[in-house]
Amino acid sequence: MKAQDRFIKDWMSSIRMSRLALPRFQRHETWGPGIITAFLTSIVRQLPVGVCLILEVGNEPQFQCRYLSKNNTEGKNVKDLLLDGQQRLTALWKSLNDVYDDRTYLLDLETKEDEDISVIGIGRWINKKNNKRYPLWVDDPKECWKRKKIPIKILNPDDEEEVYDWIEEATNNIAEEYKNLSKVASKYRLNMSTFNIPYLALDSDTSPAVAIEVFIKLNTSYVKLTAFDIIVAQVEELTDISLHNKVATLTTEVPEISDYINTENFVLSVSALLQNRLPNQRGYFNLDLKRMINEWDKVIKGSKELIKLLEEQKIFDSERLPTETILAPLTAILAEAPDAPDARGNLLIFLRSYMWRAFFTNRYDRSIPTRILQDFRGTKKYFAGSAKLEEIPIFDEKQFPLPSEEMLANTGWPKKKDRLARAILLLSFKKGAIDFADNSHISKKNIKLREYHHIFPVNLLKNMVNLKTTFINH
Repeated sequence: MKAQDRFIKDWMSSIRMSRLALPRFQRHETWGPGIITAFLTSIVRQLPVGVCLILEVGNEPQFQCRYLSKNNTEGKNVKDLLLDGQQRLTALWKSLNDVYDDRTYLLDLETKEDEDISVIGIGRWINKKNNKRYPLWVDDPKECWKRKKIPIKILNPDDEEEVYDWIEEATNNIAEEYKNLSKVASKYRLNMSTFNIPYLALDSDTSPAVAIEVFIKLNTSYVKLTAFDIIVAQVEELTDISLHNKVATLTTEVPEISDYINTENFVLSVSALLQNRLPNQRGYFNLDLKRMINEWDKVIKGSKELIKLLEEQKIFDSERLPTETILAPLTAILAEAPDAPDARGNLLIFLRSYMWRAFFTNRYDRSIPTRILQDFRGTKKYFAGSAKLEEIPIFDEKQFPLPSEEMLANTGWPKKKDRLARAILLLSFKKGAIDFADNSHISKKNIKLREYHHIFPVNLLKNMVNLKTTFINH
């Protein structure tokens, strides 16, 4: 396998005609403006930007696809699947077509030296009063050229007519100025059009399993992927189902879950526990992926029940959560909760106690995945009648006692992610915290509008001490 040449004009044509597509397991766009401007600057300075990897398509695409362009033809024309190079080609397509909602990329020609030419990104926003996109000068050819800027979209090799309209308006069609600007624009358009982004190709006979393996190894080597990214690829290859879509279903049905935790890691941890595995990368990579997909309704059920439990206990968001590690085991237990009222009631009583012990003891301060799995297994045995409550490690008072009064008095500050401090704060919420500023009870709606010191104002405490001293003296 050797690198083959392909010019930007050909990449753009392939995207526009939907001959190039992305396997659905590819993660979505991650590049920010800084990386995009550096990438585009490398192109206009004629510097190499790396090699892409494609999987050639035979009669039918080997994987379900999505497209870099919104104008697709439902996969009928797909000739290549892009395995590596998504971020680069997405940045090219979107900047050359000016379809970023929040930014327009411009060629900055204030310097005369080619090696100093650069691309800049100008932030854009819509003025809701007049529905115009600001700053206005970016879309005004005269104002733009007055600043020695040329929109990157003018260099798009796919659109030749727009460039001359832009030059004509920028120069008021004054012959000499039109000629000079045309010469500059043509130079950079040609450079853009004929810039080579080479690619390696896997032939169409390559099995999906091998293509997935190459994708994982290549991306792990150069762009660090998360465990979730890799499992997305494996699920797609094994089941032809998008894990991204499954997670989207969860966040649609249980939107509150995003207030507490990253949903990607969360669903893997819950699935691992449901399969009696460690809720960490080691456990994730040993998951029965078909079973994970088949048990997705359990993940959704457990998540819904988790939110009910958290809100009932006045726990409203991640900013005040003492430890997020408790969320996955709670969800996995609730996912298989019995429907019978008495059994369900007993389980909820247990879970409240379990959760608050996780907040107030140091059980999950280290060796977290192992300890979570131990407690999860102990819980299953306890409700199966084969273990006592104290046999669940977190309920072992000798190993994991509740904090002393001294520890409570000397704890830190909740905003610093201090577990014990946040636990104390949450307990005050549970017992009916009142904001002394307006005498309102703490709630999900007003919690982000409140400051921590409103719960126990310093002056109030001082006055209480003074009153107590006065009473004792008399």
